Amino acid sequence: MAENQELLLQDVVIKFAGDSGDGMQLTGSQFTNNTALLGIDLATFPDFPAEIRAPIGTLPGVSGYQLRFSSDAIFTPGDECDVLVAMNAAALKVNLSALKKGGKIIVNEDGFDAKNLRLANYPEGVNPLEDGSLGNYEVIRMDVTKMTREALKDFTMGTKEKDRAKNMFVLGFLYWMYSRDMDNTLSFLKEKFSKKPDILESNIKVLQAGYNYADTTETFSTRYTVSKAKMEPGTYRSIMGNQALAYGLIAASQQSGLPLFLGSYPITPASDILHELSRYKTFGIKTFQAEDEIAAITSAIGASYGGSLGVTTTSGPGMALKAEAMGLAVMLEIPLIICNIQRGGPSTGLPTKTEQSDLLQAYYGRNGECPMPVIASSTPSDCFDVAYEAVRISVQHMTPVILLSDGYIANGAEPWKFPQTADLKPIEVHFKKALDEGEEKYQPYSRDEKLARPWVIPGTKGFEHRIGGLEKEHITGNISYEADNHQFMVKLRQEKVDRIAKYIPEQQLDSGPSEGKVLLIGWGSTYGAIKSACLTLQQEGHAVSHAHIRYVRPLPSNLGDLLKKFDKVLVPEINNGQLIRILRDEYLVDAKPYNKITGQPITKGELIVAIKAML
Repeated sequence: MAENQELLLQDVVIKFAGDSGDGMQLTGSQFTNNTALLGIDLATFPDFPAEIRAPIGTLPGVSGYQLRFSSDAIFTPGDECDVLVAMNAAALKVNLSALKKGGKIIVNEDGFDAKNLRLANYPEGVNPLEDGSLGNYEVIRMDVTKMTREALKDFTMGTKEKDRAKNMFVLGFLYWMYSRDMDNTLSFLKEKFSKKPDILESNIKVLQAGYNYADTTETFSTRYTVSKAKMEPGTYRSIMGNQALAYGLIAASQQSGLPLFLGSYPITPASDILHELSRYKTFGIKTFQAEDEIAAITSAIGASYGGSLGVTTTSGPGMALKAEAMGLAVMLEIPLIICNIQRGGPSTGLPTKTEQSDLLQAYYGRNGECPMPVIASSTPSDCFDVAYEAVRISVQHMTPVILLSDGYIANGAEPWKFPQTADLKPIEVHFKKALDEGEEKYQPYSRDEKLARPWVIPGTKGFEHRIGGLEKEHITGNISYEADNHQFMVKLRQEKVDRIAKYIPEQQLDSGPSEGKVLLIGWGSTYGAIKSACLTLQQEGHAVSHAHIRYVRPLPSNLGDLLKKFDKVLVPEINNGQLIRILRDEYLVDAKPYNKITGQPITKGELIVAIKAML
């Protein structure tokens, strides 16, 4: 056995990459869970291929999972990788440009045969493992396929089945390299394959083989450790954005006393919310996989009309199909949560890539004057708070609410110090069951100080009322084609949304001086990159500040005054400039855009370059 030395590292970025059948997402998520259990700060970026099953070994079929873990607080999954795990030639070709010079490349030699090289579009006779082109990197070559098959030589299963365990060999190797134990993965495998003993034993055998290979081979003499992060004391767990959003909805349902109904049609990257919520029937949650997007939202509207918390989940194309029904919910003035987990567009666009391109759709994408509150999450764990807040706004102001997330947030993971029930703000719900003092009869469109109309469960005696998409008469709710009434109701519905600004927090700076040269203002998943870039520049002595908007419609009441305190305003977005149009329109501010529309998140490094150019 080789004598090992152990080095302490502060920050590591690993990219797992291979064919979509190589199990890179599973490998990455298991290493992530292992990291989280050690109390190390982390951020992840799963990068899925766009095609469900691209041809094996091709560039479009590459699946990636980037994990950054650190003993310091981190806010992004990293700009460049320290370690690249490449299971085949295509994985190397797609991801090499993101690897630091001097970084490690762990390659499966079997994935670099003539066939794989041809599928990855390398010229005839060119093999990057042999031609010296990787001289700037430390290359660790292993025939993972051969060693996996050798570990399973006594198992009576086909070669194809044996090869499916290759990812476990790599995972075991990395557990040794980063001084980890394998207990969490062993527990995961036992739970997942409890009814398939052959698959369970083969995966455990290969996991241990990878660990033992690293431990007993003279080539590898250095192991690495990353210390526990200095985080606020408490109990943490690793959480993905869609999980956190589902938990936020469950918590809001419990705190409000409203049974939760999800009407949804599967669509990437929102489907996991449906999957997650369907597991919690013990909380009285009902999930309905509808035949299409229109049926999904209208079933949720029916649930809300009946006194439940109606929710629907989708992505950009589904939002387009739901637009007419959203208008119906605005006209009915009932609670409804519409979750849009954004992806690249237009049309089918880039189903597995991230984008923030549906903000203007959320603002304006319905026929007629159809205002709705819009709220945006900024990190995976923030999805819990934003979902909870969306429900509070919806039920207390009697309005549908759009919640914006995106693929980067939905599939990314980070440590989450989860709240206790006692820490959650109450969500008060009042169903009208009796006439108020001075009322002669029930008027379905009478209003309180929030301009919210009463919520009545159908069948309540004496509170029968008409609903529908035709214009309502003020107070009575009767159908009205009267011109002045229509103008009055349009203005009233807008004022109801605008008035929500009185019931949300004022905009705070995330970091930096309260006035100065440059303010970066963002929303959604740009949070980590903006925060990291600003903190770095502040440490260098630059007067740079950062504000991140959660409440996008209505905007916080003090935002206009905040913008005036800075010489320049920069708005980074993963779109062609949408929030910036709203800010220019609302506040007449000469904001400048920084846009990236590649399906990938904005990096800290490129943002620092843009800010310095502005300075």
